[in-house]
Amino acid sequence: MAPLGRRHSLEGQEDWDAHASFMNALEAEGFVVLGGPLEGTSDFLLIFRARAGDEILDRLLADPWTGRDLLRVSRVTPWTLRLGSL
Repeated sequence: MAPLGRRHSLEGQEDWDAHASFMNALEAEGFVVLGGPLEGTSDFLLIFRARAGDEILDRLLADPWTGRDLLRVSRVTPWTLRLGSL
């Protein structure tokens, strides 16, 4: 995922508080498992616990940043954890 038009820090983007609250709620319910910015890029990696990619896309439509074009999903790739645990 990439926050677009990122000229400021993540926290300096418009509607940061609403976006952060939305993402924190997804994490609290266990839908978002891990997330963080990819160093040296404007990209952000999120790991979801979802049945299908469409479920992720549908849920992210409610994010205030999606409507402002500050968050765009570049790809959804299924992943199987084989080493370690969450």
